[in-house]
Amino acid sequence: MARPAEATRQNILAHAIDLAARVGLGGLTIGGLAEATGLSKSGLFAHFGSKDTLQVRVLETAGEQFVDAVVRPALRAARGEPRVVELFERWLEWGLGQAAGCVFTAATFELDDQPGPARDALVKLQRDWLDTLAQAARIAVREGHFREDLDAEQFAFELHGLMLVTHESGRLFRDHTSTKRARNGFERLLRDARRPS
Repeated sequence: MARPAEATRQNILAHAIDLAARVGLGGLTIGGLAEATGLSKSGLFAHFGSKDTLQVRVLETAGEQFVDAVVRPALRAARGEPRVVELFERWLEWGLGQAAGCVFTAATFELDDQPGPARDALVKLQRDWLDTLAQAARIAVREGHFREDLDAEQFAFELHGLMLVTHESGRLFRDHTSTKRARNGFERLLRDARRPS
């Protein structure tokens, strides 16, 4: 059972992730978060100390949630293509299933040219995710599901690009076909990656 201070901190971070997905990390302020949580500014400041620390903790906590919702469950799938498919499906559900949108996608465009601790934290999270996707593709090669000359980093790059446009299509354009289009694009990636029969 979490201590009261830790439970309060987790509650603050849950509100902060939702707020950051809607207004961006730059729009995430101690004052706005105090209003959303009903806590005092001084109480919030005592938990995080600075806006930079708050932004980094928001990204790290969202990263932990992503691992719990996407990566860990997908690792239970069989090695190779089934695991790649499970990663994709869980990622798709994560990206489009967040009420306020994906905090990582929002932060990607917000922080791309803004050096600082939040950008550094996001870069690490995104690189780790791309490495996870590439490793899953490499394992699919070793399992004989994907062709031996597959460029695993290129596969991860294209899959990531597919998910970014899916997010844009679903959230910005409100295109109800974005999930179907994402699956069609993913199936093409799989067909290109598979070992010839």
